[in-house]
Amino acid sequence: MPRIRSLVALACLALWIGTGAAAAQTFPQRTVKFIIPFGPGSGTDIAARLLGDKLAARWGKPVVVENRPGGDGMVSINAFISANDDHTLLFVPVGTFAVHPYSHAKLSYDADRDLMPIANVSAIILALSTPASLKVESLSDFIKLARAQPGKLNAAAAAGNSDFLLSGFLKNNNLEVAKVPYRDIMQGPNDLAEGRIQLLSSSITIVQSLAQAGRIRILAVTSRRRAPTAPDVPTVAEAGFPAMTMESLIGIFGQRGMPLDLRERIATDVRAVVDADPTIATRLQATGQVVDLRGPREFAEGIKELREKLAAIAAALGLKAAQ
Repeated sequence: MPRIRSLVALACLALWIGTGAAAAQTFPQRTVKFIIPFGPGSGTDIAARLLGDKLAARWGKPVVVENRPGGDGMVSINAFISANDDHTLLFVPVGTFAVHPYSHAKLSYDADRDLMPIANVSAIILALSTPASLKVESLSDFIKLARAQPGKLNAAAAAGNSDFLLSGFLKNNNLEVAKVPYRDIMQGPNDLAEGRIQLLSSSITIVQSLAQAGRIRILAVTSRRRAPTAPDVPTVAEAGFPAMTMESLIGIFGQRGMPLDLRERIATDVRAVVDADPTIATRLQATGQVVDLRGPREFAEGIKELREKLAAIAAALGLKAAQ
């Protein structure tokens, strides 16, 4: 009897592997949908549409983008999971869901089970900025100023990774700085330039025009390398704060149980179309992103690294993850 069970198990495994390989060879068979958590015109939306157009040409099947903003990214994730369709993919910044365990008491999904990494496409460049009028030229200068004026400075951040990064920075340096909440972080750069807030943690793209106009000073970026659009701005590691290094990844996820063969096939196609068209990298740079291509395994490692970094910040802040 044990031998029969073993033979049945092996047969099932062979069938599963064969099914995955067959799916990889025939995908896609119909229209592919990218669900994203932001509205039209966002960096993620632009990346999804650029890639979608190129993949549609390669696959010979349409690729459509469905914008499902709201609910701190939950609307898009729940719509993706409920589709239960291997031609419906989630195109999302990892930070959108990586912070959910610390910002929600209960989650309607299990990221490890329901979001299968396919391919990382790009990384958002995060920046820490101050008003030019503040005469602060580095993160160390800001710390000195905040300690000299406890409780008198204000800071703000975009939701997700940026907010966590800012909270960790203030906590780890024992700074008494008030955090100002924004419903729309796009108002933050103007308030920063006017001196109503003194520190902003956000994507570099929303502060760059005011920085170029001399009204905002970008103190550092959190990526491992300097931003191509701001080569004079140091990384946080170069500024003396290596623990703040954070890669804010944007990528594609498949449905629960999507075979690895299929995910690798899609990742290979993603790399092929991006490598074939250098204008994609140029257009993404204009939105504060850099191309960062990774297959399923590399992408999963990047997600793990980000989660560990967020968990360390959460521990410092006394936050517990939702069960």
